[in-house]
Amino acid sequence: MQTEIITMNQAKAAVIYSEECILKDAQSALDFMMSMKYETDCERIALNKKAVAEEFFILSTGLAGEILQKFINYGIKFAVYGDFSRYTSKPLKDFIYESNHGKDVFFTSDREEAIKRLTEIR
Repeated sequence: MQTEIITMNQAKAAVIYSEECILKDAQSALDFMMSMKYETDCERIALNKKAVAEEFFILSTGLAGEILQKFINYGIKFAVYGDFSRYTSKPLKDFIYESNHGKDVFFTSDREEAIKRLTEIR
């Protein structure tokens, strides 16, 4: 796992890249979030898509809701970056669209866009 701290617009974000799955369930998300907050002192976290369990993107599992609720409850802005084009589920596309129009959770095609969204002044 590689961690980089980026400061932009006077906001600090932890940008994580991992080849291994980190977010497997709500508990692993909570552990990850608290570790990152403690280690980096960041309340904005970007994580590559490969590090998120595939079940997350099957909305009927409820995993996305459980995990994202943890981030929201703890006041952590969160972005997942990567290629989402292979998903054809309309509910998932709607979920991503709605998330991207909010202020706490984002799904972006690349790392730079994730950083930009997390550090925007709103």
